[in-house]
Amino acid sequence: MLIAIGSTNPVKYNAAQAVLVPMYPDIEFICVDVPSGVASQPWGNKATRTGALNRARAALAQTGADLAIGLEGGVQESEFGLMTCAWCVLVDTHGQIGVGGNSSILLPKAVANRLRQGEELGAAMDQLVNEHNTKWRNGAIGILTGDLETRQSAYESILRLALAPFQNPAWYPVSE
Repeated sequence: MLIAIGSTNPVKYNAAQAVLVPMYPDIEFICVDVPSGVASQPWGNKATRTGALNRARAALAQTGADLAIGLEGGVQESEFGLMTCAWCVLVDTHGQIGVGGNSSILLPKAVANRLRQGEELGAAMDQLVNEHNTKWRNGAIGILTGDLETRQSAYESILRLALAPFQNPAWYPVSE
C-alpha cells in the first residue's frame, strides 16, 4: 500500500508512520510538497480543513498513491483568545474521505499579537523561544505544554480520528 503525505515536514511524516505502520505491514510512504491552496497561516477551522483537503487531493493526484494524507495547522479566534487548530483529511482512490481534528491550545498574548500582525505561528514561536524551525519539531503545542503533547502527537490523534470511515466503511458509504 502506497500512502502519500501532502507535505515534506518530518513531523507529519513521523505522525503518519506512527499511526499507520502498525495497521498496514506492507506500507510505503511518499512525501510530496503540494500547495495547501489557503494562506500560509490559515485562520479558522474552515480554512484549515480546506488546506488539509487540498493537500490530500493534490498528493493523491501527483503520486497515484492508494491513500493520501493532508495535515494542516491553523489558528482560530475564541472567547478565550487566539488558539491553535489542526485538521487531517484522508482521501483514497475510491473517493472515500476521512476527516479528523482539532488540537487546540490557547496561545500566549504575545504570540497572538504577532499573528494578528501577519506573522505565521511557527515564526512567532521561534521568536518566543529563540529557536529556529520549531514547527519541524515539537511545535507550539510542544513548547507550550513542556512536551506533554507535541505537534506530532497531536497530528497522530487527528489522523486516528480521520481513519473512522476506513475502519468502518459500511457506515460511511462513498457517494457516487
